[in-house]
Amino acid sequence: MFSGIIEEAAQVVALRKEQENLHITMECSFVGELKIDQSVAHNGVCLTVVGKSDKTYTVTAIKETLDRSNLGKLAVGSKVNLERSMMMNGRLDGHIVQGHVDQTAICTEVKEMDGSWYFTFEYVFDKEMAKRGYTTVDKGSVTVNGVSLTVCNPTNNSFQVAIIPYTHEHTNFNQIQVGTVVNIEFDIIGKYVSRMMSF
Repeated sequence: MFSGIIEEAAQVVALRKEQENLHITMECSFVGELKIDQSVAHNGVCLTVVGKSDKTYTVTAIKETLDRSNLGKLAVGSKVNLERSMMMNGRLDGHIVQGHVDQTAICTEVKEMDGSWYFTFEYVFDKEMAKRGYTTVDKGSVTVNGVSLTVCNPTNNSFQVAIIPYTHEHTNFNQIQVGTVVNIEFDIIGKYVSRMMSF
């Protein structure tokens, strides 16, 4: 479980395909604190540490993950938002994030607003999935590339988020532009509420 509060935007240093799997090697400041089998969210996708060295660690993404997320679009040098799993004795500064990306969305607009930014994202709308909570609501929570954010101006297939300068500087939001594909995870509470109302 995660909170959507990014610890570091780190670089991909190596990628290796093995059949339908992709091994992703990252370099970040907290490599020395990681252990094999530990969970780390990468652009919001929970992956398991399978190898490490003094300066790098490696995780593996399977075909299902690559099909559902933007990890298959990574290149050496790509910036990835990282978050280690949440400690249960701390504050929940974001919202409950599972690290199970639901689908991708495409950035359709970036608007600077006197020091902050509004990003608009569009995603494929499925009416049946929306009934099960796979949608956004005004002032609700959504995760974009692993970042816990508040929804603005949602429609059936789009939403906006407002990004403050700190988030813009310390995550890969500073590399998102029109056409960029991002990972989204809808709010798990909304999914549970929708499920209970269906009975």
